[in-house]
Amino acid sequence: MLIIHQLLVDAIVRQAHTDHPMETCGVVAGPAGSGVPARLIVMDNAAKSESYFQFDPHQQLKTWREMEHNGEEPIVIYHSHTSSNAYPSQADIQYASEPNAHYLIVSTDSRHAPSLRSFRICNGRSVEERVKVVSSYRDDVFNRLIDAGMPTVVASA
Repeated sequence: MLIIHQLLVDAIVRQAHTDHPMETCGVVAGPAGSGVPARLIVMDNAAKSESYFQFDPHQQLKTWREMEHNGEEPIVIYHSHTSSNAYPSQADIQYASEPNAHYLIVSTDSRHAPSLRSFRICNGRSVEERVKVVSSYRDDVFNRLIDAGMPTVVASA
């Protein structure tokens, strides 16, 4: 199950609608080993596509190094689907490279009910998981980040 703060969900959904009709993408980092999504990192969609996303490779390398330096890891990898429901495409499954991450998909397609769904993707298989949106975490690290003005939205590089 993905437990995620309402502020993060609001920011992800807002980004998806702002970037529509292009697919949006990003990462939510958290303290390594905690499983707590805490810091939203907006990524550039290098594919610049309405039906596919790809992290900019230079930005991805910089972001992953920054997470490692900060003692963080990718907790959530998110993107939008602009012309389909919130379900992983074959490309999403094929290119999923973080077996421990939650893969969150937001549908901005007006033909489908608004939805936000999470999946675990590993070894070519996807399994949907429950999403629990909360107004607070019982996690001191996240609460300190909130007190300091987090979750921070890191601008695209």
